[in-house]
Amino acid sequence: MNRMMTRTAIGAALLAMLSACGNMGSDGSVAGMLGTAVKQSAAKVRGEKAAAAPARDPSAMAAEALRVNSGPLIMVGLENMGTTQVMAMTGENGGQRTYMTKNEQALILRGGMLAGTRGLGHDLSVAEMSNSAALIRAGRSGQARRVMRYWTGDGLERPMSFDCTIGPGPKAGVILESCQNGPATFQNNYIVSGGRVTVSRQWVGPNLGYVTIQELRP
Repeated sequence: MNRMMTRTAIGAALLAMLSACGNMGSDGSVAGMLGTAVKQSAAKVRGEKAAAAPARDPSAMAAEALRVNSGPLIMVGLENMGTTQVMAMTGENGGQRTYMTKNEQALILRGGMLAGTRGLGHDLSVAEMSNSAALIRAGRSGQARRVMRYWTGDGLERPMSFDCTIGPGPKAGVILESCQNGPATFQNNYIVSGGRVTVSRQWVGPNLGYVTIQELRP
């Protein structure tokens, strides 16, 4: 197995481990915030996509992207949408990177942590998380606060504030960020290498749910 395929295989195993960590109660609590309508809609979309066409193999998708693109790449899985795709970096400014697909859906990352989305609908305008980011990248435990701002239908931003606890997870090498705002809770899972998040499962928002992110090329 060559180095490129080894990286992809290891990343896939790590993503599976993070998803297993994230399934321990986090979806249930978020569901209370979302309501059953959103869950049913997401399930319907996944079913329609599965019936329309078989999913591409993520390893083959990653290998092809690495072969044809020489720049930084990430593999992204949107759980509610049931999609997996590769995004290429299209811009970098002040340590913040924008990764985009051909149809101009984009994630904005800061050191591997999700800072915003574009073109997905119900987009995360910006995530303010300086305290939690410092703890996560250093692998330290502590308390932090983050603010997530979302675009509304009238073009305004709606902020949601969360109190977060950061610490090691049940799996070695995994750092958990557990956040709460009243009944609304979520749990992010990170693997850090070289001071940046390289594999993660992060909550985007009440409509988009969770996204898994694997760094294919830094």
